[in-house]
Amino acid sequence: MPDFSTQKRLAASVLDAGESRIWINPDPEVAGDIADAITREDIRSQIEAGNIKAKPKKGNSRARYRARAAKRAYGHQKGHGRRKGAKGARSPRKEMWMTKIRALRRRLRELREGDEIDRQTYRMLYRKAKGGEYRSTAHLNAYIKAKALKRSD
Repeated sequence: MPDFSTQKRLAASVLDAGESRIWINPDPEVAGDIADAITREDIRSQIEAGNIKAKPKKGNSRARYRARAAKRAYGHQKGHGRRKGAKGARSPRKEMWMTKIRALRRRLRELREGDEIDRQTYRMLYRKAKGGEYRSTAHLNAYIKAKALKRSD
């Protein structure tokens, strides 16, 4: 079979594909016609004749990724050996703080608007939350209960 490197290069340009995707008919009867095709116009006529084609693009299957993602959704394949980066890189301290403080402030707002705590108590608890005194809303609620800060009308 003759060297069709020029034809492959031209066909790749015409078909807008990589050279590795160009298929040239291996039939020896049409090899001469393909070898004579040295202009883009000649290449186009060979494409129309079906002697030169672009193979379909190859895709990467996402099935394995989806299976792994499904397992990770319920905590598998996330052990120490799988981790790269520090603890703070996987769940930044700032984001954890933001999540926590927003929940605490939301809870404090509910208590104040529901007249369960007065303004002074709200401000005191707000400042303590800002200072990092409470681990969670459950901890805040426990503190309020322990110190009997809720209004009992």
